[in-house]
Amino acid sequence: MMKFFFALAMLLTAAVVNADEKQIASPDGKLAVIVSDINGQPSYRISYNGVSFLESSPLGLVTNIGDFSQQMSLGKDIRVKEINEVYELPSIKQSKVHYVATEATIPFIREGKAVYDVVFRISNRDVVFKYKMYPQGETLSCIIQKEATGFVLPDGTTTFLCPQSKPMGGFARTSPSYETSYTVDDAVGKNGWGEGYTFPCLFRNGDKGWLLISETGVNGGYCGSRLLGGNKGLYTIGFPQEGEANGNGTVAPGLSLPGETPWRTIVLGETLAPIVESTTAFDAVEPLYTASQKYTYGSGSWSWIIGMDASTNYEEQIRYIDFSAAMGYQSVLVDALWDKQIGHDKIQKLAEYAAAKDVHLYLWYNSNGYWNDAPQSPRGIMNHTIARRKEMKWMQSIGIRGIKVDFFGGDKQMTMQLYEDILADANDYGLLVIFHGCTLPRGWERMYPNFASSEAVLASENLHFSQGSCDNEAFNACLHPFIRNTVGSMDFGGSALNKYYNANNAPRGSRRVTSDVFALATAVLFQSPVQHFALAPNNLTDAPSWAIDFMKQVPTTWDEVRFIDGYPGKYVILARRHGDKWYVAGINAQKEPLKVKVNLPMFSSGEQLRLFSDDQTLQGNVKPIKIGKKQELQLSIPCNGGILIIK
Repeated sequence: MMKFFFALAMLLTAAVVNADEKQIASPDGKLAVIVSDINGQPSYRISYNGVSFLESSPLGLVTNIGDFSQQMSLGKDIRVKEINEVYELPSIKQSKVHYVATEATIPFIREGKAVYDVVFRISNRDVVFKYKMYPQGETLSCIIQKEATGFVLPDGTTTFLCPQSKPMGGFARTSPSYETSYTVDDAVGKNGWGEGYTFPCLFRNGDKGWLLISETGVNGGYCGSRLLGGNKGLYTIGFPQEGEANGNGTVAPGLSLPGETPWRTIVLGETLAPIVESTTAFDAVEPLYTASQKYTYGSGSWSWIIGMDASTNYEEQIRYIDFSAAMGYQSVLVDALWDKQIGHDKIQKLAEYAAAKDVHLYLWYNSNGYWNDAPQSPRGIMNHTIARRKEMKWMQSIGIRGIKVDFFGGDKQMTMQLYEDILADANDYGLLVIFHGCTLPRGWERMYPNFASSEAVLASENLHFSQGSCDNEAFNACLHPFIRNTVGSMDFGGSALNKYYNANNAPRGSRRVTSDVFALATAVLFQSPVQHFALAPNNLTDAPSWAIDFMKQVPTTWDEVRFIDGYPGKYVILARRHGDKWYVAGINAQKEPLKVKVNLPMFSSGEQLRLFSDDQTLQGNVKPIKIGKKQELQLSIPCNGGILIIK
């Protein structure tokens, strides 16, 4: 009997170890990925400096032509090459990127036949991977019913996540649109409000480091995905919800074979610096078409955030054009209902008036269609190819700079195709595109040359609508530089200098509780190449002159970003460079004043600088400072306050 159990134990052990493994390392050798086929289950795990950041996690695809998440074998023809390229990224984070990575194409086979490759790219700070699915016999198309792709976080991991909302909820049944509140420092094993979490998803690996999970390279050939929480530390890729787009469209993406999925992205490190400074969302994608012209970004104003729908009238837009001209801004966003309250003929007159002052217009549109109950117009244009192109030709003829398209609500493949169609058509007519009430941009700054920005966040309109949002402004602002804004441009529309969110700046409605320095700091912390700030013409006389002067010259495009210090939801200090000029910005959401010593190697020893700071009553001031030999400064930031350091 003992011999029987010994023999059985040997067989079980042999079954468990009956597996092939392949290890791939980053160029510096610190980051390692091990891919395996233990018991026919494709999997991978990730370590950094010998510390586990992802435990053994599943890979695989379940399709309508077969379940390829099990009974798979690691193929022998593993191809490894080095990626070393330099590319331009003019609109987000870093204007010139040097991308170095190890690429490994790892085949998975069944019964000796190729099914798919998993293509891994591993740089010194991230891991990205995608599937390349091959034809199966004469079958040249398939439906991806499910991705087995998962992420198993180590014990002790905590989460910083944004729950996915249920479909067809919220304003005019337009959700989901990535506009829910984050939970922070939470335990793993939850599933949000039952629908998982929107990308990007931030995790803290105990005291060992941080990792950010997201995706990039999503276009009209696939759906956008979310992260589903499961047992213990396992999170898996989830496809869109059935009810999105009023139930129209499939949740399962279709592929023509051979075909590829988007990239799954994992940025990690011992500190938050690799995440804040990451260009991962752009490194592995390519432009999908050539820019029809050189696009101009820049600052602008918009009346709607302060004056709401009633402000979209001819006279008020003239006032805002004059205001943008006085600020040296490049544009004015004319928001919802302009077609009814101004009209196409007068929009042309506004465009002519603006152009004479070297200001250009952006026009708002409803995405419309059968997925959307939002009554705001113009409707019935951006969802219809013929009407859309006719309207864009008109816009081109009168010198409109760009469009802002709102109210999408969902991530189905057909919706991703609509985003792509709008972008491609707009490029034909030389228009920049901002999306609002929308999905997360997934590498779009590089993929679509005329893409400017997306909302996909609880943006500034919530500050107008709710005092609770104003009370939480600092907390939320201390999240975005670590999560949402790390992966793409963020159309926030903030930096208000009004004390109250109304056209008279009178004590009614929502009251801003953050300082003026805080408002200036977020103009640096929040990045979008087109920034329509929440400023108002009255700020020329009722805001501090130093605040207005700063807002006149703050850039909207940057050449470099550096993380200095911070913790999500508590405080953040980072630096951005435009040309040869550095801007250091910081804000604090903690109840107690933040007192911190920071090292600022971007400034020379003895260099004369200007410090914008707040006292304990949030009264701002500007004073000259000189940086010492150690290039260090002791900073103090009160709750809801900020700092700025510039030359």
